[in-house]
Order: sequence, then C-alpha cells, then structure tokens
Amino acid sequence: MAKFIVLVGDGMGDYSLETLGGKTPLEAAHTPNMDFIASHGTLGLVQTVPEGMPPGSDVANMNLMGFDPRRYHTGRGPIEAASLGIKTAADDVIFRCNLVTLGKRDGRVFMEDYSAGHISSEEAREIIFSLKEKLPANFSLYPGISYRHILIWHKGKEDFVTTPPHDITGQEVAPYLQGLPVEIKELMELAKEVLAVHPVNQRRLKEGKRPANSIWPWGQGKMPAMPSFEGKYGLKGAVISAVDLIKGIGVLAGLKVINVPGATGYLDTNYKGKAEYALKALEECDFVYVHVEAPDEAGHEGNLAAKIEAIERFDQEVVGTILAAAQEKDIHILVTMDHYTPIEVRTHVAEPVPFAILCKINSEINVQRGFCERTAKENGIIIDAGYRLLELFLKTA
Repeated sequence: MAKFIVLVGDGMGDYSLETLGGKTPLEAAHTPNMDFIASHGTLGLVQTVPEGMPPGSDVANMNLMGFDPRRYHTGRGPIEAASLGIKTAADDVIFRCNLVTLGKRDGRVFMEDYSAGHISSEEAREIIFSLKEKLPANFSLYPGISYRHILIWHKGKEDFVTTPPHDITGQEVAPYLQGLPVEIKELMELAKEVLAVHPVNQRRLKEGKRPANSIWPWGQGKMPAMPSFEGKYGLKGAVISAVDLIKGIGVLAGLKVINVPGATGYLDTNYKGKAEYALKALEECDFVYVHVEAPDEAGHEGNLAAKIEAIERFDQEVVGTILAAAQEKDIHILVTMDHYTPIEVRTHVAEPVPFAILCKINSEINVQRGFCERTAKENGIIIDAGYRLLELFLKTA
C-alpha cells in the first residue's frame, strides 16, 4: 500500500532579485532533490490562499492539509492554543500573542522586531509568568515557544482587526492600534510597564540583545470544529513541525503530533531529524505532513544568504533523505510551500506557489527542469483551490 508524505518549506517562494542576476532564491539555491522530483513528476502551481483571506501560514497550511479554510478557519490564535492543549470555553476569544521589541524614533513608536530578537523559550516563560500575575481576571496568558504565546480574553470581543507584527517590521505602530478595543490597549500598556523593568530584559540589554518590551495580540478567534483527517480521507496520519500553528492544525484534524529533538522553528532546526522521524512514522501511518519554518524566518528578516542556506538544507537533509527512501519503498512525495515570503517584502504574499508530486520514478520521464517559481508557472498546471491539491495527491495511489 502506498504511503504519502508532504514536505513543506515554509515561505520558500520569492521574487527575482537583481543581486541574484534576476533569479529567485529558489532558483539560485542548489536543490538537486527538488529538481529531480520536478523533472520526474508532476509540476505546477497551487493557490494556497483563497481570495479575500490573509496570506498567513494558518490559512495556507490548513489548505495544504486538505481542509478548506473558508469553512474551518476562525483565526490563528485558536489553532496554536489547540497545539498547546489549552482548554477553552465556547465564548473565549483566543489570540496569538507575540513578545516584540518596540523602538522609538522622533517621538514615534515603531515595530523593531516581531520576535524580540528570537528570545529563548526559557526567557520568554519567565516574562509570561510575570505578566500572568498582573493580568485582569478576564484575561489568561499561556507560554509557548520563543516569542509565540497565547492570550485568552474570556467572554471577549473578536470583531475587530489585528495585524501580524511580522507584517509591519520597521513601521510605526500607531495606525495598527487605533481600532483595538480599550481592554486590549490597556493590557498592552500594562505589559509595557512590567516588561520595562523585568530582569530578563535587563540581562538582554546588557548582553546587547533586543528586549521583549511589549506584547502584541493578533490572529484572534474562537475554537473551530474540524472533521478528522482519517474520517475525511480514510488515512491514519501524523504531522511534524516545530511550530505550534502547524501542530495545532494537526491536533484539530486528529493527526498524531510528532515532536523531533532539536526542531526549533528557526534556521538552526534539526532538518534531517524531521525526515528521519517522518520515515519512522510511515511504518505505522499512511500519511505524514512535514513542515520546515526556516526559509520563512529568513524571508521575514530580509536575510538572503540565510534563506538560500535554509532552502538548500531543506533540499539536502529533508527532501533528499525522503527521496532516497522512496526509491526503495512505495512512498509518494509532494513537495511545496505554503506561501511566498519575499526578501524585499519581508512578509507573506498570496500568489500561487509551486508544487511537485513524485509517485514512481520513471527513467523515461526526464525533462531536466528545476523546482522553482518560473518553471512551475511555465508548465501551465494550476490548482485554484488549495485543498484540492491533497485530494489530487492522494489519488496517485
């Protein structure tokens, strides 16, 4: 019986760059394994972000996992809360809550760093527990990983606009605070007071690191109800990611969440370990969804060298490891990305992304094409509804 594995390089897509001679980072990177899949399999584009929805990893990965976000997506916060096993009430409004660094210039406040210098999970926990002691009774805080945490507003409001902090790096924050409820603004001001004198931030400043001097709630919504992956597709599945968001979609879909030692959600993640754990999972499961965050983080930072390195390590250590095993076993591979995170834009965009599907290696099919934005577009295949890609992939059995 065929096994299925989806390999997602978060944010790999990009635009042509003059510094790369008109190539994208994906074209400039050395990716022989993804190129092999593109040359011997099906190559095309898929629209992972439905029209009118924000181009977030929550929306895009839900689509790639085979669930229409127009039906099941309520917000990013609830998904991450599900990953952390947080119990919520029906009227709880759940936010993703970043620890961020705000800076001042000319009397104005700017978003200096959406991740507070990629603060460590240990430091962040100290800060979150200090904030918990000061919260009003109608709010709760739960620590997550690094800068990513969960805020719950019990019996709160949800019909207002919040902005992902990674979308406004370097921008003045005042315009993005105007529409927030008074309760949220007051909570953010309270957090600033606590964080201004917090020992963790005092240490970080002495070490030349950015302080976590504010919280930034966003992605709010109530807990969604989703059908199970096994009930919908008839396959037992698992998910591998260092990111609570991806794990949370898996939890909501009834997928087994596999935690890999050394998986960080950053550039130093355990790439090969994710592939090895995925192969092990396929001994018991029919389907594994493997997600690597590193290219996206490099895109948000505007770090071209790091993005190319992350793409190359994804290709060599993740895709290459799986591809080697697939030649001996009946493993079907889908390699793709959730969205573009262009270096020059430093945030997500909603354009269709490349995908490549390899079922059985056929030496007669060899068109020698690279896995990149340009060749995927030239091939002429496009799937307009993202969740249909998984349906197409699973029919390759």
